[in-house]
Amino acid sequence: MAGIATGGNEGDGATEISVRIGSYLADVQLLDDAAGSIFLLWAIRQPTLVKPNFFVSQSSTDLRLDACGHQITISQTPSSMSVPGVTGAVMWDSGIVLAKFLESAVDSGRLVLQGNRVVELGSGCGLVGCVAALLGARVVLTDLPDRLKLLKKNVEANATGQHEHGSAQVCELTWGEDVDPDLTNPPPDFVVGSDVVYSESAVVDLISTLKQLSGRFTTIFLAGELRNAAVLEYFLEMAMEEFVIGTVDQTQWHPDYISHRVAIFVMVKKLHHPEAGLLDKRTHGIGG
Repeated sequence: MAGIATGGNEGDGATEISVRIGSYLADVQLLDDAAGSIFLLWAIRQPTLVKPNFFVSQSSTDLRLDACGHQITISQTPSSMSVPGVTGAVMWDSGIVLAKFLESAVDSGRLVLQGNRVVELGSGCGLVGCVAALLGARVVLTDLPDRLKLLKKNVEANATGQHEHGSAQVCELTWGEDVDPDLTNPPPDFVVGSDVVYSESAVVDLISTLKQLSGRFTTIFLAGELRNAAVLEYFLEMAMEEFVIGTVDQTQWHPDYISHRVAIFVMVKKLHHPEAGLLDKRTHGIGG
């Protein structure tokens, strides 16, 4: 079993634990208390004081972003935002931050996506999945049936024939239902999602789907907007029963795409012991 590397910040009586989780080759801050972690996030980041939607324009029908040597153009349908429950028709900052984080992590050698299988949950407009495909991953972008038209349009425009070795396809997926065996046999190397923790009522189904998708070597990256502390705390409390979770420090994000309203978490499914999936500073394999 791989060890845990502890960091020294005991001036306030607390010990920070730095670990490596799954296939992410950099230290992250281990979460062992959902309520305490949320309190610190809000106290340090003060997200309510930060302008929302800094990197996006949700009133525009197109969003352009330079990534992986390409200019990506993401179509949005702002008019759909008037429909209750529809949020995936436009981009949010967490999607931009996660996409650029993946690019930066690959460029710096902290992450290898080339040739690996990636499933994106709640893809919405599809930016994160498209960037993963441009980085060489074999990506399946998923969402609810009524969200697939826009998603397919963006995948066809940005992740078809422009990259080496990567690929992208779109698949229907409803959280909480049985996952298509094609997505789990074999399990994906990575699961990614942005702004998927938005409603307390969806948390149980989301965690059920994450559990089904996660194999022994699956690493999960979730980026979320810091809007509702209670919902995020509820998700973390439930997820920590099944997953080892760490927060990715902003120093590891793309330097031009940092927002105090966004957090990035890395997760692996617990196996036979609570420290499964953890790597210390001397280990570069996959834990478990």
